[in-house]
Amino acid sequence: MADDYARRILVAADRKPMTAKDLSEACDASLTTVYRRVSMLQNQGLIEEHRTVGDDGSHRSVFETALEGLHVELSGGSLELTLETRDELADSFTGLWSDMRGDS
Repeated sequence: MADDYARRILVAADRKPMTAKDLSEACDASLTTVYRRVSMLQNQGLIEEHRTVGDDGSHRSVFETALEGLHVELSGGSLELTLETRDELADSFTGLWSDMRGDS
């Protein structure tokens, strides 16, 4: 999170799924920089890649932020950082719904 380009990519890809070229333009970064940061963010589980088919039939990758929330707590001289991803929230909702229905 200390990297300015990584933060810009996360914000841009949170608005809507974007291609690497779109991210490059939105973040004022070279394609090489975008691909390096996207790779790092994917390894951390913070961005997801989806394959789409364009109107012309070409296949392309789009990237979407998987990060739903970032919580920072400073207490008693310690710093705690908690990340929530969309998958975790979806799993929590599914579990809550199952509990409400009485599913085991």
